[in-house]
Amino acid sequence: MKGHKRRRPHLALAVEQARNEDRVSGAVQLPLVSFRHTYTFATDGAVVVSDSTLRFRHRTEVEADLVAHGYQVRDVRDAPDRPGREFVFIAEKTS
Repeated sequence: MKGHKRRRPHLALAVEQARNEDRVSGAVQLPLVSFRHTYTFATDGAVVVSDSTLRFRHRTEVEADLVAHGYQVRDVRDAPDRPGREFVFIAEKTS
């Protein structure tokens, strides 16, 4: 419908969040870093646990994968909010 805007229902929930880095089990084993977030909902005490693992790759590894999948790397820049800590790859699909 032209001009019609969908509204999202407003939802207000009291949630307590805790982040636990699992150092006891050696979760920091580069290039992998694992962590856990635990959410507790105040309304009913329900607990939701979210386990995550990130893989940090070297710049050369990412560039090689891009080339192997048919891309030409045009530029590699620092992430504007994390200079020196994260890369932004500018790549173009080759024919």
